[in-house]
Amino acid sequence: MSQQYQLPKLPYSLDALEPVISAEIMNLHYNKHHQTYVTNLNKALQQYEEAQQKNDVAAMIALQAAIKFNGGGHVNHSIFWTNLSPKNAGGGQLPQGELAAAINEDFGSIEKLIEQMSAKAVAIQGSGWAWLGYNTTACRLEIVTCDNQDPLSTKGFVPLLGIDVWEHAYYLQYKNVRADYVKSIWDIVNWKNVAERFQAVAKPVAAAAR
Repeated sequence: MSQQYQLPKLPYSLDALEPVISAEIMNLHYNKHHQTYVTNLNKALQQYEEAQQKNDVAAMIALQAAIKFNGGGHVNHSIFWTNLSPKNAGGGQLPQGELAAAINEDFGSIEKLIEQMSAKAVAIQGSGWAWLGYNTTACRLEIVTCDNQDPLSTKGFVPLLGIDVWEHAYYLQYKNVRADYVKSIWDIVNWKNVAERFQAVAKPVAAAAR
């Protein structure tokens, strides 16, 4: 395989998100879990390429689940790290400008968005993600949940902000109280990053609609 996926560099140190997310969790989550997704994705893609060269359709089909799971894990976590920021670097500072206006229009207020997204994140059965995504067809923000490591894009949305509710994201610190983790994570959300993602998708969609 000519191109290997790599673990993206964190934009902050492992202990920078404390006390919301401990350095111990970050080390395991980033260096172990995310790295495993990257390693297994590269392995599955290599095997897929070899099967393709052999015209082994059965093997290609069998590998698609591994590519989806590990590829999704890599994509989701790569977004997740940038969605967070230390408090002293702007984490938790509420959105302004066009993103704030869109949130008010689609949810009524930022408080209502946080309330609704938190409720959906806590209610996910098993492992998964809660996302604030952009519906390019309806030209609006929506809250969507995904099972396991399924990427939000598979449901036709552009991911803006994700909350990882796999137990490895919080259990060492919050035990089985997922609600406390979800409540706390809003204190380190990087709304600047979310706004940049919103601008990147909303402006081209609006221009195309004219």
